[in-house]
Amino acid sequence: MGATLPKQYLELAGLPVLEHSLRFFLDHPRIRGLAVALDPTDERWAGLPSARHPAILRVPGGAERCHSVLNALEALAGRAQEDDWVLVHDAARPCLRREDLDRLIATLESHPVGGLLGVPVRDTMKAADEHGEVERTVPRAGLWHAYTPQMFRLGPLHQALSQAIAAGQWVTDDASAMELAGLRPLLVEGHADNLKITHPEDLPLAHFYLTRQGRVPLGGNPTEAKA
Repeated sequence: MGATLPKQYLELAGLPVLEHSLRFFLDHPRIRGLAVALDPTDERWAGLPSARHPAILRVPGGAERCHSVLNALEALAGRAQEDDWVLVHDAARPCLRREDLDRLIATLESHPVGGLLGVPVRDTMKAADEHGEVERTVPRAGLWHAYTPQMFRLGPLHQALSQAIAAGQWVTDDASAMELAGLRPLLVEGHADNLKITHPEDLPLAHFYLTRQGRVPLGGNPTEAKA
């Protein structure tokens, strides 16, 4: 991001990015609670309004995303049943639509495995070599962008992530762990505005999406990352 703060704490429409993501789930009637995985040395968290919410549990983050998710699942194990559904979401995706979350839950709650939000690839896909030169064009039929939330039952996801990490497979999303366990998660189509804030230009774009969704007031200037 080229910013002085971690991206989850950058200001977006008057609030930290993370606060937008948390409030979205806290406002949903099907969500019983949240586990937020944070660096144990993170001192900024305490300044967020949601940090004091009784439905939020802070857990220590790990070396990689998969370790953080596993820590959160282990913290939830004493509060939930193995067959309870859990949603894993990227803190840097503050523009998730309520209709997409509702569709994900409704589609997957009777599915034997679970699944994830995604969007079919629309652009021409190129595979490059180590020099950045085009090696081949990849047919886009059947290709999807994998988004979050990803929804699986607590016990099977915990087992799949544990096995993947033990095998040295530091998966970058939860569906990958389930796939390594021989399972086939279901893709549920969402909207492309569920972007993951990664580059400075993503902040004003996220502001636009939140405004269009009616989650922030009209007017005002989009916040930009400070170099």
